[in-house]
Amino acid sequence: MKQRESKKRILVLLLGFIGLCMQTAVYAWFWFKVYYPEVSRPRISVDGYALGNGLKLYFRGHLLILAIYFILLLFFSNTYGGLKIGYLRPMDVFFSQIFALFMVNFISYFQISLLNNWLVQVPPIFVIFLFQLLIAFVWAYITNAIYMHIFPPRELLLVSGVYPVDDIVTKFNTRKDKYHIAKKINISEGIDAVYKECLGKYDGVVIWDVPSQFRNGLVKYCYGRNIRIYVMPKITDVLLKGSSQLHLFDTPVLLLREYSIKIEQRAIKRLFDILISLILIILTSPIMLVTAIVIKCYDKGPVLYKQIRCTKDMKEFKIMKFRSMRVDAEKDGVARLAAKNDSRITPVGKFIRSCRIDELPQLFNILAGDMSFIGPRPERPEIIKQYLEEMPEFAFRMKVKAGLAGYAQVYGKYNTTPYDKLKLDLTYIENYSIWLDIKLMLLTVKILFTPDSTEGVEENQTTAQKNS
Repeated sequence: MKQRESKKRILVLLLGFIGLCMQTAVYAWFWFKVYYPEVSRPRISVDGYALGNGLKLYFRGHLLILAIYFILLLFFSNTYGGLKIGYLRPMDVFFSQIFALFMVNFISYFQISLLNNWLVQVPPIFVIFLFQLLIAFVWAYITNAIYMHIFPPRELLLVSGVYPVDDIVTKFNTRKDKYHIAKKINISEGIDAVYKECLGKYDGVVIWDVPSQFRNGLVKYCYGRNIRIYVMPKITDVLLKGSSQLHLFDTPVLLLREYSIKIEQRAIKRLFDILISLILIILTSPIMLVTAIVIKCYDKGPVLYKQIRCTKDMKEFKIMKFRSMRVDAEKDGVARLAAKNDSRITPVGKFIRSCRIDELPQLFNILAGDMSFIGPRPERPEIIKQYLEEMPEFAFRMKVKAGLAGYAQVYGKYNTTPYDKLKLDLTYIENYSIWLDIKLMLLTVKILFTPDSTEGVEENQTTAQKNS
């Protein structure tokens, strides 16, 4: 098993390195043929316009330029998941590559302009981007085919407890290219029977909602026999994962303290919120203006939809969104989430929801300090009350200020169950850092263009999964 994993890791690293080198080679060709001749041209002023900077670079200088590009490409590709061969679907890898390449070429354009002391030609950087997109598309599918040919889907044993297995089986079935549930066994058949089945010819064991008294022994049994384990964490597991390890005496101690962001972290976070919201308000103001006009012209109703939401410590505030539903969407006074194919959503609303344009007015909520750019999504008091009846742990996510985007939005979907969203939000809370906020900001750009992150919940989806 260890040898298989080592080979897999080497293959992924090799294929990823080849992809990065091909993308860098495209940039290198344009650098030597187009941009370097431009920046190395002797400075000549034509009607006040400077042509070239007379910059002269030798081998090490060119190597540094290309090395910076390679490192930036590695960073953004890794951040957006553009190197997750075999882990993500080919189209997802390609989609991630688009964002990585855009960010790197955007930065590189201004880097070259700085070397030139003036803006350089824009068309070549677009041509670079187009060539790289073609390479990325072909590379994503070829590398995935190579990976799947060498490493077929894992055959898994699913060990379950009291709750039905339909939900987790559905999740694994969405990745049939990577996993296959070969057999299911319930803990009620006896722990000895489960232990015996784990020794079968499987590539791993999935532990789904198994009671703690059996789960602990099952984990140790599989670990001791080098059997790969996939454990669906409970709330306490997520909390313990964010704990600190102390060395007070000769036994490890895990410290799980009340959550609090350090004062310097709060200051930096608030500064980010102010700067980013101001920049985005300025950049998106034309979009917001057009959206407001279209909504008003469609049914003459109000442009904005204001709604009471809760943030840190259950403090209430009025969140602002562009109205995407009919004016009488909740005429019965009952608060409910938008459902998939909800008839209350207007044609204009479907478009602005799919593009996330309806969220733009929340930038003013961030500027005012009602919410943050990154944090758990604010919920309505009525819905929070419903969740708390089934999940008392839902109150834990109120330890931080609500956000426009967050961990659950990046790694989940709009229709991810409330229980799973809670675990994702608690993962963010218990592992908070400034770097995590920056990473989530970068990934938020990607999910804005991901269709399934804007879907409504299924009509028959329950308000919570109680498997804690």
